[in-house]
Amino acid sequence: MIRYSLTVFSLLLGSHLGAQEQNVVTQAVIDGNGPGWVTLTGADFDLINTDPGTFTWQDDAVHCTGSPVGVTRSKKKFTNFELVVTWRHNKSGGNSGVFLWAGDDAFKDLKPNQLPPGGIEVQILDHGYAEQFEKDNGKKSDWFTTHGDVFPVGTSKMVPFEPKAPNNSGRSFPSKNLSKGIGEWNHYYIRAINGEVRLWVNGEEVSGGNHCEPKTGYLCLESEGAPIDMKNIRIRELP
Repeated sequence: MIRYSLTVFSLLLGSHLGAQEQNVVTQAVIDGNGPGWVTLTGADFDLINTDPGTFTWQDDAVHCTGSPVGVTRSKKKFTNFELVVTWRHNKSGGNSGVFLWAGDDAFKDLKPNQLPPGGIEVQILDHGYAEQFEKDNGKKSDWFTTHGDVFPVGTSKMVPFEPKAPNNSGRSFPSKNLSKGIGEWNHYYIRAINGEVRLWVNGEEVSGGNHCEPKTGYLCLESEGAPIDMKNIRIRELP
């Protein structure tokens, strides 16, 4: 009787654990809905060094032509926050990104066809960029990926999370390749708290870094040579 009871208990326990394993959540998308989230529109950004038509806003969606190279910058500075952005590239090899914590010095005397020499960049790069690099150089790139690199720009500092770029560039490489290709929508969730940045691509955390300097500043959307669409840009400030 004891043996039988233990056997039944073991089978029930195994069945329960198996059900738990099947219900484990491996992916979750934070969509920017809920208390505290604010939608960012064109009224929340200033043109810095692009043409008036480089960024065209319609409600919470923006189309960027990619020309000239430059940025549009948030009117206010942010310190601790969560940010969501949905984006898609419209041209093979497209390059863009979101700058976090860019300080005032990064915009001093900034001319058209220049990017701010400061801030933490969360890169938005189409797979065609890597394909063209390999075609032009006869080898695969070892210093960038197209799946969500995070890195300091110019005078800014960051200690990258593993895996890291092998050339000591300060880039945090994504732990998984989750970005979709040209014409497909991708979702970024960015959490920036106390000098630490973490990036989720299409629902899974992949890259980031800590000990960022500065750890307060402007947000920027980047124009860098190719058309891109962004929408559902939402932010929630944190203590």
